[in-house]
Amino acid sequence: MQRCIVHIQRECRSWLTLRPQSKEGLQLLQIVNHLHLVANEYRYQLWLRQIYDWHEEHKDYINEKSRNPVSGRYWYKHKMVRKSFIYIKNALPNMFHYLKNDKIPKSTNGLESYFGHLKNHVLLHRGLTKTHRKNFIKWYIYFRNKV
Repeated sequence: MQRCIVHIQRECRSWLTLRPQSKEGLQLLQIVNHLHLVANEYRYQLWLRQIYDWHEEHKDYINEKSRNPVSGRYWYKHKMVRKSFIYIKNALPNMFHYLKNDKIPKSTNGLESYFGHLKNHVLLHRGLTKTHRKNFIKWYIYFRNKV
């Protein structure tokens, strides 16, 4: 299963913001911004090296915790930077299948556009019964693929 590169970038950008307050967050944002440039094995290795080096340099920073003196509970200090890195780390196994197979797109934007049009057409006919809606969708897909 290929993870959408655009969605990974968008999610991390929203968590890191466009102007992170820490140098660590800014560096991670720059790495995330270069994600869409990975178009071959060489760039993949460079990008992977960047994220690995960033983690090695800043693992103490993203694992830094604060403690509430009253309750004794701990939490991560730099939650959004950590969240972004963990998100990328967990997505890594499924991020770059498109490099090995030309038929796999690196983003789902085309697919979302296709289904966005389908949703709009179904909304225009919102009075259909469940059976008629299923048939409408089948015919819509049939005629869209025929063209």
